[in-house]
Amino acid sequence: MAKADRIDVHTHVVPPFWGEALPSHGGDPSGWTTPAWSPEAHLAYMDDQQIATSVLSLTAPSVVGWEGQGRRDMARRVNEFVAETVTTHPGRFGNFATVPLPDVEGAVAEAEYALDELGADGVVLLSNYEGAYLGDPKYAPLWDALDRRGAVVFIHPGHPLIPLLPDVPGPLVDYPFDTTRNAVQMVFAGVLDRYPDTKIILSHAGGFVPYAVMRFCEIQPALHPEGPSTEELLAKFKLFYWDTALSSGPDAFPSFLAFADHERILFGSDFPYAPAPVAAAFNHLLDDHSGLTDEQKTAFNHGNARRILPRLA
Repeated sequence: MAKADRIDVHTHVVPPFWGEALPSHGGDPSGWTTPAWSPEAHLAYMDDQQIATSVLSLTAPSVVGWEGQGRRDMARRVNEFVAETVTTHPGRFGNFATVPLPDVEGAVAEAEYALDELGADGVVLLSNYEGAYLGDPKYAPLWDALDRRGAVVFIHPGHPLIPLLPDVPGPLVDYPFDTTRNAVQMVFAGVLDRYPDTKIILSHAGGFVPYAVMRFCEIQPALHPEGPSTEELLAKFKLFYWDTALSSGPDAFPSFLAFADHERILFGSDFPYAPAPVAAAFNHLLDDHSGLTDEQKTAFNHGNARRILPRLA
């Protein structure tokens, strides 16, 4: 296969000032260790894995642990740090901007600043904020602002308000669960109907959505026969975009490809929260053990991303 020239839409930045302050602002409730990060180490991983561009985002728990103006200030500092990193390394990095949710007013202002002034490629949202998922009506002003701009919205799982399993960090199983929970709520709440110009990416191949979507779409009409039909609900779920982070392989991809539109699947690695050997193993599965054609690999590696992220085309 020709050089992959991947565009990685699921890869994270760890600004040093954020990482240093996180323990005193609630830490990471998922039980995952904050990894070391530098632009140089990230670029070395990218070069090793044929990644042309990494779209950087701040992962969970984002800036939720800060309060009031401090939360807004940290989101702004992160966004300007990433914007500077993008400028310093032309063509190698992109920016999914952080917003200070659950502060909706602050989130709208920061999204507007990041998209209009910093030239961010989109925004990153967590699947829930303090237990409120993204279909909650209180988020409508933010969705309005994003939809007016036709924004790309990358949804990363957050820690659900449930206890961790003993010796099982949240990213192993709670994160795919929370992605699924949020996706179902967004579809049932009509978010994808009301904001058709946003392009919404679900992490990790949508969690359990492709595998369990018929369960959601058959049972919901039985419970609410006055609402959308099974076929209408399936069409709504198909409007999401999806990334491949930690989701490649011959077991996962048959269900994934049987449901997801192949023009809406984007490459993701989850580096550095997925250590380089783990991320590389899933990249290898994508290249050699997912039953994909070369045309599909090209589309997933960079073709589909270039359509929705025009700055990177």
